[in-house]
Amino acid sequence: MDIQLKKGLLDVCVLSAIRKEESYGYKIISDLKPYIEISESTLYPILRRLESAGAVTVRSAEHNGRLRRYFRITKIGLEKIQEFVETMTQFQKISDFILQGGNYD
Repeated sequence: MDIQLKKGLLDVCVLSAIRKEESYGYKIISDLKPYIEISESTLYPILRRLESAGAVTVRSAEHNGRLRRYFRITKIGLEKIQEFVETMTQFQKISDFILQGGNYD
């Protein structure tokens, strides 16, 4: 898979994992596990990149004596998901065309 496409896919998967409610690293990994394998060493750079892009906000709170970082999607993050869905719709049309041998009836 193209590295840029995979990078975009992982970004959108992480955004989708926090779309309905804020979450933290381990829970995001657990929520994504049935769909895509992602490690902590992959997740945290993605979250930092998304934070820098304004796609997520971060807050820290104590949990069981430790500081936990919670991530929440922003309007920019929701727009990134929508852009990805639109792109995938275009890819699906192209894929259908290719699989049908380039001929539509």
